[in-house]
Amino acid sequence: MRSIIAKYLLPLWLVLFSALPAGAATILVFGDSLSAGYGLAPGQGWVALLARELAGRHQVINASVSGETTAGGLSRLPEALSRHKPDLLILELGANDGLRGLPLSAMRDNLQAMLDLARQRKTQVLLVGMALPPNYGPQYGGEFRAVYDGLARKNKVRYAPLLVAGFAADLSSFQPDGLHPKASRQPDMMRTVKAAMPFK
Repeated sequence: MRSIIAKYLLPLWLVLFSALPAGAATILVFGDSLSAGYGLAPGQGWVALLARELAGRHQVINASVSGETTAGGLSRLPEALSRHKPDLLILELGANDGLRGLPLSAMRDNLQAMLDLARQRKTQVLLVGMALPPNYGPQYGGEFRAVYDGLARKNKVRYAPLLVAGFAADLSSFQPDGLHPKASRQPDMMRTVKAAMPFK
């Protein structure tokens, strides 16, 4: 049995690890349904497109969960950081806090705690912002967007202010729920995030 492992599995193990260059980065995407590919066929979401775009250069791990809030993300992040040891954390959370009308102060504190956790592990962060539908009102919507702006400025992290930049007001770009972008817009989202990344 050991000879079989040595003959077949060990070479495969070496191939897997030699497939990426020495300077390859591990990128952990930590978001909600916008990053989990809700309503899309496998491989259509922006994270899957990013993984294909960076294939052979960097590793992309998607730890996004549909329906996730910043509180849920904060509870999951320590284990995810320990398991994957990412060089870059792409943090895309908060939309569900806003849609549920949760206190923005709690959202801000949760995101800050996640940024602190990443900093403690010397993990770079790319913060990805989002906007709320107009029916939530200009005041709440503006305060929601300001949370991301303030955190990015305070923590001096890489920042993509709006995941749906370029089509946020175009209802035809979204699925029937009006919240989740269609497959045709996923490449735009991927490019928005990639443009803000330190790894190309």
